[in-house]
Amino acid sequence: MNHYLTEPASPVLSLGRYRLDWRVTRAIRLPDYAGSMLRGAFGHALRNIGCITREKECTTCPLRQDCPYTTLFEPIPPEHHPLQDFSRIPVPYIIEPPEWGARVLHPGDTLTFHFTLVSRAVEELPIAILAWRRALARGIGPGDGQAELTGVWLEQPESPLAVYTPESGSIRKHDTQLICPPPSGDRVRLHLMTPLRLQNNGVPLKVQTITERALLMALVRRFALVSEFYGETHWQPDFHHLSALTDSIQGHRQLSWRDWKRYSNRQQQEMVLGGVTGRWDLRGELAAFWPALWFGQWLHAGKNASFGLGHYEILAA
Repeated sequence: MNHYLTEPASPVLSLGRYRLDWRVTRAIRLPDYAGSMLRGAFGHALRNIGCITREKECTTCPLRQDCPYTTLFEPIPPEHHPLQDFSRIPVPYIIEPPEWGARVLHPGDTLTFHFTLVSRAVEELPIAILAWRRALARGIGPGDGQAELTGVWLEQPESPLAVYTPESGSIRKHDTQLICPPPSGDRVRLHLMTPLRLQNNGVPLKVQTITERALLMALVRRFALVSEFYGETHWQPDFHHLSALTDSIQGHRQLSWRDWKRYSNRQQQEMVLGGVTGRWDLRGELAAFWPALWFGQWLHAGKNASFGLGHYEILAA
């Protein structure tokens, strides 16, 4: 029985994961986790560059459909959808900040982080680079730390490719198409590098309550939505069948809970956002979940994936 409405033999997604290298010019004070700080700086700079009308709210802007800011940062949800009504849809970018740990980078030090663009959003790479340069020239974090961009590298499964330097002033043509390889068995080992934050009815799933079903269905939903709204081919899984299939998946976990605090300018309060990290072995009928698992290494999983939470890699399959 075919459990997919449309199932390409090898799912394809254009996906550019870029490494941005910087030279610090004014001391940058990194918090424990800099994802939210970087996203805020990027969004502010992108809106300043892309917004022509200077409307206070994007929802009332007559140019909203064609604005690079809304394309990347506040994509417009469809008016009607067969599955549900969306107030928001996944954004086509993911920020992966420097490794965990508060520290100070001094002038002359190197700052490195990653920035991923999905499908059509790759076309916005020039304005995204400009926004990043403006953001770090303006200043980020306590004391408005500053840095100058030294290079942008495309990091795919193959060797890194230099695509931009300020000296060149132009972006080198590059291929961002990723083709999902076939599954290689019924076992997979995941390394959760940043907190994976899954919820049930708004309640975070802790080490004792998180399940293989919650993980796999979150990955399936995310990849299905990203491929629908941004992908070249629409991956349309049979959610009911896959949900039932999760009963056959066994897991062995070595997980711990990691809390993280950030201040929300929008809500004007400190927020505690935690999730699970560690190693998670899965065994069973994983072939049907494989595209979501494999692309999830770039797309991340769970809440706040856009600024780097839910980042994992497949260690063995």
